[in-house]
Amino acid sequence: MPQTVWFLILPGVMTLDVTGPAETLRLAGERFTLRYIGPEAWVLSSTEMTIAGIEPLPETLPPDSLLVVPGVCDSAVWLRTPQAESARRWLRRQQPLLRARQITLVCVCSGALLAAQAGLLDGVACTTHHDVLSHLKAAAPAALVKENRVFVDDGNIWTSAGITAGIDLALHLINRQCGAQTALDVARDMVVWFRRSGDDPQLSPWLRYRNHLHPAIHRAQDAMIACPEHSWSLDDLAAHVHVSGRHLARLFRQHLGISVREYHEQLRLGIARQRQQQGEGVEKAALAAGFSSARQLRRAHARWRDQLTQ
Repeated sequence: MPQTVWFLILPGVMTLDVTGPAETLRLAGERFTLRYIGPEAWVLSSTEMTIAGIEPLPETLPPDSLLVVPGVCDSAVWLRTPQAESARRWLRRQQPLLRARQITLVCVCSGALLAAQAGLLDGVACTTHHDVLSHLKAAAPAALVKENRVFVDDGNIWTSAGITAGIDLALHLINRQCGAQTALDVARDMVVWFRRSGDDPQLSPWLRYRNHLHPAIHRAQDAMIACPEHSWSLDDLAAHVHVSGRHLARLFRQHLGISVREYHEQLRLGIARQRQQQGEGVEKAALAAGFSSARQLRRAHARWRDQLTQ
């Protein structure tokens, strides 16, 4: 059953704060249903585009809803309107659902200010556009405001910085809800890539090292992701993507900063980690991931752990 995503639309809404996440989620296929709600049936957006057909604010949201609060183009003006006050009152009524983790809140850019003014961010780690960080701190003194972050995830409350960060956040939501491959497919379709916030854990190897546009590298990565346990030699992989082994090795170093073998090893470590999380023993997980033994797996794990701590 698709998850319903509700976009809260106010006058002066930042157009890309709405269309960026909406288009990203739409490209995930049938996993999300998009609806647009607000105090008025139509509004004028930041680009002077009229957004019409906006549904009235429902009394309450159904469980498992995803509520997106986009930013406005001038928060000092557009968050002081009667419509903004109506939205704040409505958001306060959703607070019990939010605290019970029955719904997920996603704030894009200055949308975090509206949520803060409604009392939704007290005690929550959050961020917003750098121009309004001080306003966010003033609106929610009890919030744990983070600076220099693309987005911040605090349980079922997500906040992001300006405009394109909403797309980054939507991709990570797809990754969480639909899996890494779907998120990667959407990112490649949009010709964008994943970025991390300072508080986020390291991305899985399926999502890392894809911030390039070289087709031969993407083909090689796709082949290794499809069958990471296979003993890919450089020449076999190069033949698969129709380039020479020397050229492929040079491309990986130039665009990814790592070797083909290192990339492949990270994929195998990811497989082994998943297997162990599912309850398999280290020896069985190692063999399933293509390692010759648990000892080889431990060595690979130690090698990457040491590199990440240097």
